Amino acid sequence: MLAKPFAETRRFSRVVLGCVLLVWLGGSGCSIRRYALNQAADALAQSGSTFSSDDDPELVQAAVPFSLKLMESLLAENPRHVGLLTSAASGFTQYAYAFVQQEADELEAHDLALAEAKRARARRLYLRAQRYGLRGLEVKHAGFAKALLANPRSAAQAAAKADVPLLYWTAAAWASAISLSKDNPELVGQIPAMEALIDRALELDESYDHGAIHSFLISYEMSRAGGRGDAAARARKHFDRALELTGGKDASPLVALAEAVMIQKQEVKEFESLLHRALAINPEADPERQLVNTVMQRRARWLLSRKADLFLIEEKK
Repeated sequence: MLAKPFAETRRFSRVVLGCVLLVWLGGSGCSIRRYALNQAADALAQSGSTFSSDDDPELVQAAVPFSLKLMESLLAENPRHVGLLTSAASGFTQYAYAFVQQEADELEAHDLALAEAKRARARRLYLRAQRYGLRGLEVKHAGFAKALLANPRSAAQAAAKADVPLLYWTAAAWASAISLSKDNPELVGQIPAMEALIDRALELDESYDHGAIHSFLISYEMSRAGGRGDAAARARKHFDRALELTGGKDASPLVALAEAVMIQKQEVKEFESLLHRALAINPEADPERQLVNTVMQRRARWLLSRKADLFLIEEKK
């Protein structure tokens, strides 16, 4: 039970040691310095599960910015490190959603100006994540970013199964930025490129990260232009598969279906049922997803608190 936490501690220690070596070796031979740089970059790129298994979101919120800036410092020295680019895309996306956009949503009813400022910050962080993701794909496939905007479906076909993490996090960051930029025609016009990435990821590895792609598509299907059949039926199909892949231990698909589908369909009873199911999950049952579940349960509580605003409920006489 304790092997993994100790392993993560050792890994982070290697990051710190690597950074110390970089300073010490600043004037040394390039090959030695490059070795230390790669050791630090490799270790930091693999250190994400230290945060994902944490049960204290406030502590993580305070710690993550240091980790993200450390990644950027190492990327300045080693700009083509795919592992670091992937971790930066993932890290900035998750930080923006869990600790910036969620706070903006909660603030809106009390301080609209501050909520809008936080949403603007979240959008900048999502776009930062998207750029790191595209850089990672560009390292592996020269000319990918330009080709993706010119001919999205054709360009996405160049990606292989090993690229799925980059495809997923780039699409997630891109979609999140677009959702906060409805007044930006240029960004909205990039939807086909984002869509091509997530659809290619689904095609290559639909079970990635215990159904993360399906959880994403629960929400996206409700706004997909030109999708076949009923959007809610497509979303529910992804929901069923996400539940199967997570074994019911992840609150994300439950919250996604409640927020994206049940509000639009005005199905208040299922909305409540889904969110109460999300809240009934024990975050400690799956340590690797403990932080995700804690964050999603916070959103579930917020959504339930807004039921009267989200649904046209007739008052009983």
